[in-house]
Formats: sequence, C-alpha cells, structure tokens
Amino acid sequence: MIARTLPSRPACGPIEEFRDSLAAFLAGRLPEEVFRARRLRLGIYAQRQGGVYMVRVKVPGGLLTAEQLERVARLAEEYAGGRAHLTTRQDIQLHFVALERVPAVLEQLAEVGLTTREACYNTVRNVTVCPAAGLEADEAFDVRPCAQRLAFALLGNPLTGELPRKFKIAFSGCREDCVYTAINDIGLRALLREGRRGFRMTVGGGLGPLPVEGRLLEEFVAEEELLGKVEAVLRVFNLWGNRANKHKARLKFLLRERGWDWFRESVEGEHRRILSEGGIQWPQSVPEGFGGWACGGSPPPLMPPAEKDGTAEEQYRAWLESNVRAQKQPGYKLVTVRIEQGELSAAEMRALARAAAGYGDGLIRNTPRQNMMLAWIPGGRLRALWDELRRAGLGAPGAGEISDVTACPGSATCSLGLTKAMKLAEAVREVAAAFEEPEIRRLTIKISGCPNACAQHWVADIGFYGNARRFQGREAPYYQLVLGGGSDGAGLRLARQVHSVAGRLVPAAVRRLLEDFRSERLSGEAFGDYVRRRGLDHFRRLTRELAVPAAFDAELFRDWGDEVDFSVKLGRGECAA
Repeated sequence: MIARTLPSRPACGPIEEFRDSLAAFLAGRLPEEVFRARRLRLGIYAQRQGGVYMVRVKVPGGLLTAEQLERVARLAEEYAGGRAHLTTRQDIQLHFVALERVPAVLEQLAEVGLTTREACYNTVRNVTVCPAAGLEADEAFDVRPCAQRLAFALLGNPLTGELPRKFKIAFSGCREDCVYTAINDIGLRALLREGRRGFRMTVGGGLGPLPVEGRLLEEFVAEEELLGKVEAVLRVFNLWGNRANKHKARLKFLLRERGWDWFRESVEGEHRRILSEGGIQWPQSVPEGFGGWACGGSPPPLMPPAEKDGTAEEQYRAWLESNVRAQKQPGYKLVTVRIEQGELSAAEMRALARAAAGYGDGLIRNTPRQNMMLAWIPGGRLRALWDELRRAGLGAPGAGEISDVTACPGSATCSLGLTKAMKLAEAVREVAAAFEEPEIRRLTIKISGCPNACAQHWVADIGFYGNARRFQGREAPYYQLVLGGGSDGAGLRLARQVHSVAGRLVPAAVRRLLEDFRSERLSGEAFGDYVRRRGLDHFRRLTRELAVPAAFDAELFRDWGDEVDFSVKLGRGECAA
C-alpha cells in the first residue's frame, strides 16, 4: 500500500549537511574537491559562467503535481532568471543560481516533495518512465508504480551514492519504447507472461561519444523479483567498474573489458547472495509527492463539447491532429504541450499547473522530447483547454513532429558544451516546418552541443553534435551529422555518422536531406531504411560543399546567436562527472 500522507516536515538531513559544507567551503575550511563531490551528489553543477550554478531537480518518472510545478516556477523567478529547462531524462534544471542561495532552493523544493539528491554525480540518476504509462491502450501494464517504488528504494542507499560512474534506469510499457530503454544501463520493458507481470531486462546501454545498445540479460524478470536483480547488477558494477578512468567507467565498458559471460555469471552470483543473505527491500510506502505519486485529483467528469468561438479553427484542428490522442480510458484525452527546446518561463509553468488542475488530474508529465503532457482531459473540454494554453503561448501544434527539435543548452551554460545547440535548433525548426508530407513530419531531429549526447542525437532520424574545425588559422563551429537512429516495436537503431558540417550551414544540410528523402524514398520506406539503402557515401556527396565550403566568409566563424567569432572554451566537465 502506498502512503498518502506527506511528512509534516521535509527530510532535510542532506540539505542541512550541504548548508554546513557550503559554509565551511566559503570560509576556506573545506577543500574544493571535497565540496565539489558533495554538491554534485545533490544535483548542483558549476556552469560555464563563473559564480553561478545549475540545480537539477530530480523528477522520478517525469511526473509532477501542479503544486510542485508552481513551486519550480516560483524558484525560477526568484533564483534562476525566471526560466527552467526540461531534460531528455525528465528532469527540470534551474540555471544561474548563486551558490549562496542554493540551500534555500533545496529547502523550498523539499517542502513540496521534490529533491535534487543524486540527480548528478556517480549515482543512480533519475529513473525515467514512459510519460503515458497507465494511459496507453497497447501497454502491457502500468509500469509507473513499480518504477516509483524502485526509484525510492535506491534513493539515498549507500550502494548507489558512490558508484564508479553514473547509472541510468528506464521503464517502458508502450510498444514504441519512447524512453529508449536500450540506451540505459538497465532498460526494462513490460511483459505479461501467464498472467504475471514482469520485465524484459537489458543492460550496458549508453550514448556519449561511443554509443552502445544494451544487451539482453533476462527475457523475463517477475515484478516482485525486479529489485533484487537490479541490485545484483549494481553490486557487480560497484565492485568492478573502472574507478581509475572516468572515461571508461560506465557499465558498457565493464561489459566490453570483462566479457559477457563473466558479467552474467557475476550478476547471477550476486543475486544468489541477495536471495540468501538479504538485500535492498521494497519500500513499504512511497511518500506522497515522490514522482507525483497519489497526488492527482479525481478525473474530471465527462461533458459535451464547448461551443466554438469561430476563431483560429485551422490552428485548433492542427493542434488536435498533432498534440492530442485518446487515452485507453473512454472519453479522455492525452494532450502534449509543445515546449520549444525544453525552455519554460515561470509564467508558462504556472499556466501549465493551472491547466493540469483545472482540466485534468492535476499532474504534469515530462517527456523525453522536452515537452509536457496533460492527461485525463475530457474530450468536451479540449477547445477550452487549447484556448487557455494559446493565451499562455503554449498552444503550438506539431508536438513530437520534425519541427519539434530536441536540443541541450550546449555552450550557453555547460562547461563541456562546444556549440550553442538550442540556437541552431531554432534555425533548423524553421526549415523543418516547411515540409508538410506525413512521412517527413513524423521524423525526429536532435541536436547536442558536444559529443556527450545529452540531446540523444544517436537515436534521432537526423542528429547533430557540436565540434570544431580550424580554417585559415581560426576556429569555426561545426556539427557532426548522424543519420538513421530511432526506436520502435522492432527495437533500437543507433544512427550512423556521415561527416561534420559547418554550423551555419546545418539548416541547408537539413533541407537537402529532407528534399532527397521526399524525392528518392520508396513507397512506404522508413527513413532508417532509406538511409541504409542509399548508403553513407551518398549523403557525404549530398552535403560535401557544406562540410568544406569553397569560400569561408566571416559568418561561418560565428556560432548561432553570436555576434563574435567562435572559439572553443571548455571548463571542467561536471556534466560528464
């Protein structure tokens, strides 16, 4: 049984410890390296800009209550320049927070059941979940309750707080596998076998500069046995992961170095020890508010459609087509709210919180595409909801379509960022929006500001990641083009590298690729199949002069959004720490 009472006082032990550590650090009594590890474990990253920090709010399964989103809006306004950023792992980031003000942010998050604990560092990161879990007609079962219990069981556990490297877990119940389970250290896809709930378990997936698809460890792990099997994998990783070289410390490298048979036998051995000696236990309860659990109100009653006001009918129909789909619960709709590059103002967050409380179940669901979902919307209230979203600037159609480009902040804030991915995404969006064919609209574009793949470019139909080239003794922003990635019922497809394109010419490259697909595609051919059929040499020829322009004018030496010449400026890499 899940607890339905919020603790009378937030569990602030880690926050009080951080406050003490901060005071000692500012007074010169705590070494910078020690303090760095402590703040990272609490989700606090140094930014490229000196003196300010990013605070990553951990949102288990991407599920927030309206009250929690209201609180994030208030904190963004007071401490972070009025904005927040949604990540591809369903977190929320607050940027430009002064270090001295971080404890106040952490305390105010804890008051509404939100935490930043283990959102960074060598820990089990946010557990991601299909945002439509419990609502999809084709799902095996609702994975969210199991995912929330697992996330809570691992949070703050001694095993998970000082691993060799970060560790990622994802749950999926839908056929599409929208959270890309196979790119996670542990990926879990729901299955029903002889009436029992369980999961197909893959391990060792990951992206970054060397993407790897996870390998099948168990065809079926019963739901009640899942925590023990996850702990066994974590124990093996904790014991044998590479602590000497963080660049080879992820689980995927351990599998490569030690071999699959060794790894599988080691996991089986640790699992036997857990069964005989005991291990981490399933929690008896999960606090209300953890991952939005049990905080939603009752679904609103169904009602007839509101009368149309006669305006903006074309835009409304487009929004209905792209942003709204039926839930498995008759009469209710699931609405995706398009958030450009995952950037939200405080006013927009408040509008979303009001909409969730006023039209749905009071919950907001973050998606891996940097959008937000509202569920349990009565079909008869869709028009009223859209009118309210439109007034807040949140009524754009095209959610999940090609013009809905995924991008990380890149060098705008990240010390490891090479290029300004979000600024490029704005330019690419304009090109992509001009293509109206259904087979093009359903494609994905993802742009990362460096090879670390925070925007998940390896699983995009068209992906880019930032790098740099030198011409005439000067540095110029470039983007590596990758093609043909994705995930569907048939499994994961990792994109294939083509070559690097000048940053300012990436929109032209996108236009050429889409025009070529439109003219050369076979009937019914998917983009990934088209890429494999045409071959990488074809795409290199198609974009050759965009990779090495005949004339390198002054604009090509400037990144998107900049008025000054580009130069690589890297700080200490904490996002990859």
